[in-house]
Amino acid sequence: MIDSIQGLLDEHTDLQKQLADPAVHADQGKARKLGRRYAELNGIVEAYKRVNTLRDDIEAAREMAAEDEDFAAEVKELEAQLPVAEEKLRRLLIPRDPDDGRNVILEVKGGEGGDEASLFAADLLRMYMRYAESKGWKTEMISAQSTDVGGYKDAQVAIKTNSTDPAEGVWAHLKYEGGVHRVQRVPATESQGRIHTSAAGVLVFPEVDEPEEIEISQNDLKIDVYRSSGPGGQSVNTTDSAVRITHLPTGIVVAMQNEKSQIQNREAAMRVLRARLLAWQQEQIDAENAEKRHSQVRTMDRSERIRTYNFPENRIADHRTGYKSYNLDAVINGDLEAVIQSAIEMDEAARLEKLGQGK
Repeated sequence: MIDSIQGLLDEHTDLQKQLADPAVHADQGKARKLGRRYAELNGIVEAYKRVNTLRDDIEAAREMAAEDEDFAAEVKELEAQLPVAEEKLRRLLIPRDPDDGRNVILEVKGGEGGDEASLFAADLLRMYMRYAESKGWKTEMISAQSTDVGGYKDAQVAIKTNSTDPAEGVWAHLKYEGGVHRVQRVPATESQGRIHTSAAGVLVFPEVDEPEEIEISQNDLKIDVYRSSGPGGQSVNTTDSAVRITHLPTGIVVAMQNEKSQIQNREAAMRVLRARLLAWQQEQIDAENAEKRHSQVRTMDRSERIRTYNFPENRIADHRTGYKSYNLDAVINGDLEAVIQSAIEMDEAARLEKLGQGK
């Protein structure tokens, strides 16, 4: 694999020339895509140079050690560094999910469990917001339907980064979070101290860079307007500013009511619709050819239970990767990196195995 990257090196050189052309930056969408690919290849180029430098240094050190034994220790040190550098390069050569560099729209929904489920949904949203803050990402609340107890029936947040490196992309980290998250704890309303189990759903969609990237015909849309409502169903707006958009070919429905203006709600709904359509298109490709699935860990089954948060034991367990730790208090406050890394590492291992099998 290491000896077959000349094509990638040539592509890196070509991208460097393209990005130096001011005309390319007139199309921000194209420039963004080229920049992501360049950042990805830049890591490969640097790792490749590191491997070649180590090989040259080892050869030179061996020649010197043959004349002076004092250089023997340097040979051993360099030889120990080489397999580490080669493994890093090998992992960088794993075909990357082309959406890894994208920002995301993340949605949490209260599931089974009533008020407790809505409170857990709020906990999950706060966990992701704090994790994003720790990564230096920006967050933007798109919509939220709160409950009387301070939880969320449904909330959507956009999470963004300024990095062009796909390995540091928001989707690269959060794409594994989609699914059912189960919580076991004593609800605040439980007078007997009994542990209840409830759940919340998480959906994660890569966000579309430019509206033109996803073609949507107005004839394919059914748009309804209605009056916004708050917790308990009471009206919070005297005008029909809430918007519900149904994409007829796919049946995808997006409703938005946070903004006071119907136009703003429509724009927000279209933004979410584009993200869902992008994910839907990829799911069709994945379903047709399982070998091309973006991720070996991320599932298309949004009803799959992926993780359990056990508060009495302060334990968090990921059912896909086998990750388990007893620092739930830290994780629920945004210290999510180790949990996410377990998914990334499992995915990389599966991809490496496929490469090794020549698939």
